[in-house]
Amino acid sequence: MNDINTLVSPPRAEGQSGRSGTVPITVAYGDGIGPEIMEASLRVLMAGGADIAPETITIGEQLYLSGNTAGIDPGAWESLRRTRVFYKAPITTPQGGGYKSLNVTVRKTLGLYANIRPCRSYAPFVSTRHPGMDLVIVRENEEDLYAGIEHRQTDDVYQCLKLISRPGCEKINRYAFAYAQAYGRKKVTCFTKDNIMKLTDGLFHKVFREVAEAYPDIENEHWIIDIGAAKLADTPEAFDVLVMPNLYGDVLSDVAAQIAGSVGLAPSANIGEHCAMFEAIHGSAPRRAGKNSANPSGLLLAGVMMLVHIGQPEAAARVHNAWLRTIEDGIHTDDIFKPGVSKERVSTSAFADAVIARMGLTPVHLDSVAYTASGEAFPVPTASPRKPAVKELVGVDIFVHSTQPVEEIARRMQATITGGYELAMITNRGVKVWPQGLPETFCTDHWRCRFLAQPGQSFNPAMVVELLRRLTLSGVDFVKTEHLFTFDGEPGFSLGQGQ
Repeated sequence: MNDINTLVSPPRAEGQSGRSGTVPITVAYGDGIGPEIMEASLRVLMAGGADIAPETITIGEQLYLSGNTAGIDPGAWESLRRTRVFYKAPITTPQGGGYKSLNVTVRKTLGLYANIRPCRSYAPFVSTRHPGMDLVIVRENEEDLYAGIEHRQTDDVYQCLKLISRPGCEKINRYAFAYAQAYGRKKVTCFTKDNIMKLTDGLFHKVFREVAEAYPDIENEHWIIDIGAAKLADTPEAFDVLVMPNLYGDVLSDVAAQIAGSVGLAPSANIGEHCAMFEAIHGSAPRRAGKNSANPSGLLLAGVMMLVHIGQPEAAARVHNAWLRTIEDGIHTDDIFKPGVSKERVSTSAFADAVIARMGLTPVHLDSVAYTASGEAFPVPTASPRKPAVKELVGVDIFVHSTQPVEEIARRMQATITGGYELAMITNRGVKVWPQGLPETFCTDHWRCRFLAQPGQSFNPAMVVELLRRLTLSGVDFVKTEHLFTFDGEPGFSLGQGQ
């Protein structure tokens, strides 16, 4: 395990550099196994010399079920904005009822755009098929499908909007390359699905290539997410730093952590310009709650990341080395216990006791850890200002709820046209079904009708309003509209499949 210092050295958010003395931090004990692993982790951090003053807030399931649909109250926000450091145990978001994920809310509200998830093996003391695995997943944290914008539009069809922004792409890709450069990593790999989502994932890939040009000494590569995920699961040693949009990063960081040894060992840091949050990557595991059996390692190592972040490297190293010694001594919780490798199966609290008992010791076989108080590792990247493109409205997509045959839908749509534009196509779930559709195509009750300006003709918002007025008068049930723009002459909309 060479250069393990890179595992827990995110850059510091604004206002964090050079802190001295007791540092206030905001702490949430969470739900499910959260209180057990937080209590254990704080005990170990304090025993290792952490000079922190926890401010406890209540968030999560208790607030949700009391009628607070956000899962967090104003007083908690005040603490977070004051301390700028959040040490958070897992929380439970109740199923159904429209409850929003508090994890996503905190990350987005506080601008914690970079989620750093190191995944490395601890062979031979923790079982893994990949003893040489040592990678870091840098996950975009604020946008993509995790915007959580969903609608039901017809009897059959629901939608979730995937939002990708150029500033979001630029910040996270710059972060990945800056991280690689700061910690001697040799390669940054981007995962997207831009062969299908050509605009959203296409933008992420495009910005990745642009940012890579500023780092000629770092190898860069791009994989389509499906084959990239297969390669990651089979040969994780092929990767170093991976950067990807939110959903892919969420899924694959759990996969990577598990094949490294256990999701229970994996920490994460959430970094923004003004604040940082530290947490385990796993969930609240309510079925294990109260059994004193969960592995606190992910949250504990997140606490080590936090200590480095707030400028307490000696305590961070002391805790981390004691943890490594405990792992190699075979003192293991249930999730990583394996006969013949492990020596003692212990509870959550007993594992914390074992780490505390080894405080001041260093591992014998695994590389020991040393941290330095060297200030910021690198500035938290921000997006560059850009000149706005020339935007021109050229048409509109109107989504219609109907069980009529497509030819009848087309006839009714064409009957509303007043001139200067035309009905260019109708799709169903993205597939072109008019004109010249195929009878084998399965259709739902949700149709996209695309109107485009005729060659040499202009299009304007008033034409959209008039078109919608005429559709209303004719009894067409439209459920959504999307304006179609060009940007500097390039279409800002995708073709229909088969178009």
